[in-house]
Amino acid sequence: MNEIIKSIFELIGGVAVFMFGMKLMSEGLEHGAGSRMRKLLGRISNNRISGLAIGTVITATVQSSSATTVMVVGFVNAGIMTLFQAACIIIGANIGTTVTGLMAAFSSFNVTIYFGALGLIGIFFVMFSKNDKLKTAGHILSGFGLIFIGLKIMGGAFNNDAMRTAMISAFATIDFPLLLVLISIAFTAVIQSSSAVSGIAIAMVGSGALTLVDSLYIIIGANVGTCVTALIAAAGATVNAKRASIVHLLFNLIGTIIFIAIVWIFSANILALLQTIELPEFRVAVFHTAFNMITALVSLPFVGKLVKLAEIILPDSKVKVTLKFKTTYIDDRLITTPSIAIEQVDREVMLMAENAKANLIRGFATILSGLDNERQIIEESEDEINFHNRAIAKFLIKISSVAVSESDELHIGSLHHVINDIERIGDHAENFIDYATEMNKFSVKFTNDAKDEIGSMYNKVVIMYDKAINVLSTRDSNALIEISEIESEIDAMKREFGANHIERLNAGACTVDSGPYFYAVVSALERIGDHLTNIAFSIKSPSGSQTEALGTLNKDHRAHEHR
Repeated sequence: MNEIIKSIFELIGGVAVFMFGMKLMSEGLEHGAGSRMRKLLGRISNNRISGLAIGTVITATVQSSSATTVMVVGFVNAGIMTLFQAACIIIGANIGTTVTGLMAAFSSFNVTIYFGALGLIGIFFVMFSKNDKLKTAGHILSGFGLIFIGLKIMGGAFNNDAMRTAMISAFATIDFPLLLVLISIAFTAVIQSSSAVSGIAIAMVGSGALTLVDSLYIIIGANVGTCVTALIAAAGATVNAKRASIVHLLFNLIGTIIFIAIVWIFSANILALLQTIELPEFRVAVFHTAFNMITALVSLPFVGKLVKLAEIILPDSKVKVTLKFKTTYIDDRLITTPSIAIEQVDREVMLMAENAKANLIRGFATILSGLDNERQIIEESEDEINFHNRAIAKFLIKISSVAVSESDELHIGSLHHVINDIERIGDHAENFIDYATEMNKFSVKFTNDAKDEIGSMYNKVVIMYDKAINVLSTRDSNALIEISEIESEIDAMKREFGANHIERLNAGACTVDSGPYFYAVVSALERIGDHLTNIAFSIKSPSGSQTEALGTLNKDHRAHEHR
């Protein structure tokens, strides 16, 4: 009995090492391939084949169908992916996850000692290297090594005669396909990793503690159990996001029912076919791959039907809760894949910047017209800008809590400054309508010369706005010098127009009462120029510092000339 307890603890330890290795490798692969994943998702269309391929590649990259499905639920919840597109990616994810099973089977070769050594090298990279790429490689290598060490420990737990006999007796007692499937579903739901369950099944078959036919039912059940993660992720989400998790469950349920029947009826033929493979571990892995691939390919033509079935199961709610403001691109479910989450933050920031620009245009128009009939629109838009500022800041903090690369950390830091600058531009836009209201109240008017001056300064700011946001979007540092020059021009305008206003006062061309408003508008435009400069230069300096950024640019330029 003591031997069995010892083996159980050894198995638990092996599973823990395996799952931690999976997490490390997944994070490393996600960091290293983040830009490629973003490009793949950017190509998503209603083509079911491309959706299947994208789901397969992304899951093979992050080594987790659950992570892919949760990410897809997040995209659907944000409204940037249709349910049909999500269904195709989810189906592809089931193919991508088979890579883990093949890796587990590969452990049947005596390679653990070599991969363990690679893991040690990876740990050295993580601990001592300052190079971002080497750190990423370190996570991948150390994770890879721990996966094989975990598999070795799991396999060793069943090498004990007492443990092996106990397992054989237990499964002989169960000896009913549906019960095996249900046990597998429950166990997978608890640990939320079909990869770990597959790894355990492969290790047990390799050690002789589990028959091949029983392992097939366990593999089948694990695919349903893994749906729990997506169902949990969909809690509190939109109806469509919940439907995406239901599609995932339906797809796996249909595949499970079909394959239970096939394996049950044709078990002798299937076993004979699998036994042509020499190594027992590979027999399980090959079945796992075939099961997922066949299910995916059979289901793909019926994606539309699955979507309609999900819509029938979960119809649109008759009572619709309308939030005053909501984010468009960011969703907490995306944080499991930081590189994708950061890409979505960038899109949300660009939307916030466009809203601030629209409000700036509205606000300044009131200065020239003297009318404040758009006050309600401007104030509501300012409330929305403030909402986005808080929502994005909170989301950035959440991303920072997960493992991100050094370059991503700098990018997150710069975005904190960028959204603050955009929010301040929104404040200036709101101030304009306050100035217009006061001027109207006290019958204060600008002369035509004053209007021409602030109009020309405003036009320069609008040009600068477009260039700054383009730099933020494209990360093109070539335009930074031009933006710096425009800011200098705006600063010069402020000085020149201030002097011109004094001349008009001395000449009696304008009233003393107009002075404070003229200076307030000119100063606001100059401050907006400063904020836009910070936004543009954030691509080189997280704080938006021109001095620091221009120093980096000059350094890069000298390095380029040297090459």
